[in-house]
Amino acid sequence: RANPIILGIAMTLSDQDMLDLGAHFAAQTVKPDIADEALVPVAQHLYRTGDAKRGVPACMSCHGPTGRGNPASGYPSIASQHGRYTADMLRRFRGGEIHGDAVDVNGNLMPQIAAKLTDAEIDALASYIQGLNSATP
Repeated sequence: RANPIILGIAMTLSDQDMLDLGAHFAAQTVKPDIADEALVPVAQHLYRTGDAKRGVPACMSCHGPTGRGNPASGYPSIASQHGRYTADMLRRFRGGEIHGDAVDVNGNLMPQIAAKLTDAEIDALASYIQGLNSATP
């Protein structure tokens, strides 16, 4: 995907460099942050239940109850993902900037879902996902 910040660096990497970086990051331990408590009610409802009236499925139906994803189905782990990154990605999905690439391997679902989210909901979900971990109730 297009990312002007990393493009200059990525262009200089060899195949082995990329494998080494992948191995390094795969070996890291996820360190969850804390979700903004004021945003939890809105986000937790969307994450766990969705909004059937608007056609928004529960996030956990693909990404799992603790955000660990489903690798066999191509749904990525999103637990503890930095809130600003998640909000940016959701807005980019909503705006049609990203779709059908390695980030969204499941038939362009995320652009369709994100298109139905408000900015406030995106911010709430981003905070909630940042706080997700295996101990999240």
